[in-house]
Amino acid sequence: MAIIRSLLLWLVFTPFTIIWFIPILFSAVLPRRQRHNVGAFWNTTFVFLIDKIIGLRYEVHGLENVPDEPTIICCKHQSGYETLALQRFLPSQVFIMKKELLWFPILGISLYIMNSIPIDRDKKNPKTREQLIKTAHKRKKDGFWINIFPEGTRVPPGRKGKYRYGAANMAQALKMNILPIATNSGEFWSKGLVKYPGTAKFIIGKPISYKIGDAKEMMHQCEEWIESQQLKITGEGPLGPKKQNDQDIIN
Repeated sequence: MAIIRSLLLWLVFTPFTIIWFIPILFSAVLPRRQRHNVGAFWNTTFVFLIDKIIGLRYEVHGLENVPDEPTIICCKHQSGYETLALQRFLPSQVFIMKKELLWFPILGISLYIMNSIPIDRDKKNPKTREQLIKTAHKRKKDGFWINIFPEGTRVPPGRKGKYRYGAANMAQALKMNILPIATNSGEFWSKGLVKYPGTAKFIIGKPISYKIGDAKEMMHQCEEWIESQQLKITGEGPLGPKKQNDQDIIN
């Protein structure tokens, strides 16, 4: 049944995306906020289709911790689903993404028009960080929140990647706090074709202040909080590891 539902999702979603690509292109002449709203309709529709066809929805805990001012979002990255869901329950946001994604047909152009921030992961280029901060500052002035996956890439459910300092460095440069978020979305949304029904959980923590003044300490607090919450929700989905003990989950 999961295979049939997944095939149906893509059969409906693919032509919708191709058709919606036309207004996305025309929105390029609009101000950043307005063209972002055009793309947000696509996101809302996709999440709706996932709910109705797959039977996958999300549950959010800790919304009282969401501040009023623009913040850097640091969410556990297990699948593509959180890139959709986060935009439904948090303010307008842009993603820090690898620049290679810009080369994908339709997706790349859409991401560019939607104000995403591409990053050159070539660490030998001294201008990379300077340009990243400059672009992120412009997005902040436009009122956008900034979304950075702290481990830098997708990590399978039950695993932990290396937390990088990029989010903390940006937080201090832009004077923005970090909002840590745990999720088990990867236990329902696989990298492959088949997606599974259920309820993906998101837990939002209290903001971590940039005034701490030390990037290492900021990311240490972010990592400790996220991973402690992961232990509470890991193993709830069909693709999650079995809960044997805490050590099995985090190693």
